[in-house]
Amino acid sequence: MDTTSQATVGLQLIEAGQRVTVRVPATTANLGPGYDSLGLALGLHDTLTVETLDTDELLFDLRGEGAATLPRDASHLVVRAMAAAFRRLGFRHGGLKITAENVNPHGRGLGSSASAVVAAVTAANELVPAESRRGRDWILQLTSEMEGHPDNVAPAISGGLALSWQDSDQYRSTTATVVEQVVPIVAVPDFELSTEAARALLPASVGHHAAAMNAGRAALLIHALTHSPEFLLAGTEDYLHQSYRAEAMRPSAALIAALRAEGYAAVVSGAGPTVLVLANGEANAAEALDFIADFTAANTPDVGWRVLKLSVDVEGAKVDVHRR
Repeated sequence: MDTTSQATVGLQLIEAGQRVTVRVPATTANLGPGYDSLGLALGLHDTLTVETLDTDELLFDLRGEGAATLPRDASHLVVRAMAAAFRRLGFRHGGLKITAENVNPHGRGLGSSASAVVAAVTAANELVPAESRRGRDWILQLTSEMEGHPDNVAPAISGGLALSWQDSDQYRSTTATVVEQVVPIVAVPDFELSTEAARALLPASVGHHAAAMNAGRAALLIHALTHSPEFLLAGTEDYLHQSYRAEAMRPSAALIAALRAEGYAAVVSGAGPTVLVLANGEANAAEALDFIADFTAANTPDVGWRVLKLSVDVEGAKVDVHRR
């Protein structure tokens, strides 16, 4: 018996003739001081549709971001994540027809891999029989294991502002409602930075003073996002990671420094290199957009920037299921 056959022994085959569509938001993590613990869902969505076939084929239609470079076979992250979820639930898949419509830029710090695994695991969970399906906590646990931390997957699952933590080997999260005045803006540069490369720049430890300062700012940031956005600038001050990563994304670091000097709550989105601004109201957002346009034209003419004014997604992963 080969390895593949051994891996599927005792697993039930997923019923053919089902279709599930999952719409998942992009996310921004850390938000300055909330390293590996805070994440925000954004109104920018990838859509994954999976149909189960009565053959052994894998048909993969990939559109949008990553269409020119990502694989369309079993090595794709979506296929691997679905297979892992099925196994954890006691099932295996036969043929699949997958359509991925990607809007979220890849390798830019907007949670593209988290969106993919959340979409895949959510789809797999919906395709098993009702008695075998699990809840959001199960999806959070498995996707956090896949990603290594919950800060992006949690808001992709639940929407809103996600506050996540780990108890031993268990990942947990809760959500908070962001006040309507908060307007997220992302400035996405035309270069990528892998999360692994960004993490490699961090020191193994930081001093007690820096940790204490960071804890205070993280607490203030939650208050600013949920009650008093006038504290966003102070609340987004970070002492743990951004300064160490600046050398890997100098254009982004320069833009953040300039924005903050003008009073805008700007931070690195996730591991970067996207710049996130948390504006306080529409007027502040319009001013920030003008500033970004002027600064990037004058100071980073060799970098292409895609600047988007977004909303906070409050729904998280949305599922539409059709069964024969």
